[in-house]
Amino acid sequence: MTRPALSRATVDRDAATRDDPAALEAAWKQARVLVVEDAHALVLDDDRPRLVLQDSAGAPDGERYYLGRDADGPVFAVAAPVGRRLGARRLGLRDVGALLDDRDAGLLTHAVGLTNWHATHRRCPRCGAPTEPVRGGSVRRCTDDGSEHFPRTDPAVIMLVHDGADRCVLGRQAVWPTGRFSTLAGFVEPGESAEQAVVREVAEETGIACWDVEYVDSQPWPFPASLMLGFRATCDPDARPVPADGELEEARWFTRDELRNAPVWGGSGAGVQLPSPVSIAWLLITGWVAGG
Repeated sequence: MTRPALSRATVDRDAATRDDPAALEAAWKQARVLVVEDAHALVLDDDRPRLVLQDSAGAPDGERYYLGRDADGPVFAVAAPVGRRLGARRLGLRDVGALLDDRDAGLLTHAVGLTNWHATHRRCPRCGAPTEPVRGGSVRRCTDDGSEHFPRTDPAVIMLVHDGADRCVLGRQAVWPTGRFSTLAGFVEPGESAEQAVVREVAEETGIACWDVEYVDSQPWPFPASLMLGFRATCDPDARPVPADGELEEARWFTRDELRNAPVWGGSGAGVQLPSPVSIAWLLITGWVAGG
């Protein structure tokens, strides 16, 4: 089965090393380093897109985050200016996430998620004192009361709602260009299961009742800190989708034929445009169009 573009990680996160300060320091001395700045990294684009990894001895100063270990050894991320390199471009996950191989897609997703979280959690939420990264960047510790704080992840549901036959419902936000459509989505609320969130969000966004909620796949989405839980759900073929909560400007039915050859966002031509292959929305739509 095709995996979502950002769910293809192959590097062992190696918790044993990040929990051992001596082992972590030894790993740094032989590590390859991915430098990340504002959720971007340097990418070489010769035979295929691939991340620029440099030796730790030449890495810039910055907070170090242990990403894990593969067959070639340990890998760290460093939050610092990416600088320049001949033949490389400064790119983000939205630009290149679907084009990287499995290892690099996983490394960049992990690194962006960590650097986003560290950049916004410099103070202890309990007492306001500064925090510092520990355990290879998987935790921040308060320098005053010693409390430990872990990276935030917000669960969100994203769903392809269909009539059980040849049509599905897609929506368009008001800020999107005309013709740009995607699946419905929303955050899971406290005390709510993911399946309950699917039913609630579909009703809130379109006024449609749905059932037979079926889990498909998940994908990290570090913009800034979501985990997208992908579902399919069935609804009444006679239902009329009406934007109901102000988030969508338009919601309507599409047939498989209408979507089969539609370009992705930013493509040329009139008519409907689908989400980028970097998103799980693209996987849900194209999988359904193909009859999955």
